[in-house]
Amino acid sequence: MQPDRDVGVPGGAELLAFSDAVVGNDRAALDEARRAVAAAIGPQAVPAASAIAANFSKNDRVANGCGIPVDEMALKRTEEIREQLGLNDYRSARNTFRHYA
Repeated sequence: MQPDRDVGVPGGAELLAFSDAVVGNDRAALDEARRAVAAAIGPQAVPAASAIAANFSKNDRVANGCGIPVDEMALKRTEEIREQLGLNDYRSARNTFRHYA
């Protein structure tokens, strides 16, 4: 992620910092990111951004639980990062690999 990148939306920098904090384990950073989002684009944006993050995580977990394979284009583009993160070792990875050579 490039948190210094201008994503072209109001509060973009704050939302990027929030998305980084929400997947981290630093509670103080998350609290600060929430405050920054609220200051930049309003307090209503905090639960909205939180719901989007939670929904993304939920969808990913549902897909994994259902055994939905990663599509072939994504599989090719993520080869290096999957190796680095050990994602190919997850039991659910076999759902992808049995569909592609």
